[in-house]
Amino acid sequence: MNDSRPVIAVILGDPAGIGPELVARLFNEKDLFDDVHTVLLGDRWLWQEGQRVAGISHSLPEVSEFAEARRHSGPVFLAMDTLSEGEVGYAEETAAGGASVLALLTRCMDAALAGDVDAICFAPLNKFSMKKGGLKYEDELHFFADYLNVNEYFCEFNTLGNLWTARISSHIPLKDAADYITEERIVAASRLIYDSLQLAGNAAPRVAVAAFNPHGGEGGTCGREEIDVIAPAVEACRAQGYPVSGPFPADTLFIKARDGEFDAVVTMYHDQGQIAIKLLGFMEGVTVQGGLPIPITTPAHGTAFDIAGQGKANVGPIRNAFAIASRMGKNLRQQRLATHA
Repeated sequence: MNDSRPVIAVILGDPAGIGPELVARLFNEKDLFDDVHTVLLGDRWLWQEGQRVAGISHSLPEVSEFAEARRHSGPVFLAMDTLSEGEVGYAEETAAGGASVLALLTRCMDAALAGDVDAICFAPLNKFSMKKGGLKYEDELHFFADYLNVNEYFCEFNTLGNLWTARISSHIPLKDAADYITEERIVAASRLIYDSLQLAGNAAPRVAVAAFNPHGGEGGTCGREEIDVIAPAVEACRAQGYPVSGPFPADTLFIKARDGEFDAVVTMYHDQGQIAIKLLGFMEGVTVQGGLPIPITTPAHGTAFDIAGQGKANVGPIRNAFAIASRMGKNLRQQRLATHA
């Protein structure tokens, strides 16, 4: 079928957190669903609970397979029985809740591999619950990458509006971060965030690379990574035609990025970029799983156990996450249709 509208899968997230409420609020944002096919995947009782907490009622047609979504103009619901209501309560980290999330994510990835899903947007997950429920990886990104047979470089992007960040290392001890700073990884991260921004609709992204050491190494007197590794990696990117600049001292780089000089920043370790971008706008941020064969997005915040079930969740971040998944999914689908035309 030559329908250019992508199929976006939406998952309720950890059942003990604010995810179900967020999704209920998301589906009230009617303007988001005009140009996409949307499939909500989850347990019926949990979807009903999310609507109750949000004070919103939805009536979605039910389907049994993702492929059926293209027969409908609006969002649909695909029910899965993954856990009973008595197996989890609010603010509880449980194996049952983690196993439920893993089952839903696996069903979505199977649909993606079959060509029936073009992008995934999930409400916040709880990594500890997922590990109790059977996750064998350090995080969901590595689970996705292994399941989807990814052999190239991949990393999380954190986004705030038009500003995206990538990182050379992620969920590792800080003492090990220097070992991850290689020319190959910096080039791969820079190219990946450039290509991903183009898929999200930015025709000519401007990418900056952060230094690792204080004040950019101060000419080698405060570390040589900038001279020996980072600067050569930037030059390698430019030689390949990518508009990459740097390295810039990290403590001033985000001021330039905030003021619109750059569209993306490649950082050297997790908190170097995370602290900056969350200070700039924690309640609007989105995490994009970069380097996978389909776009996967989620709000940058967590499961917010402290307000779960209270009707206080802010729809803004998941709205942003869904919008990014939709843009990337639509462009990816159009590329695939053009390839097979």
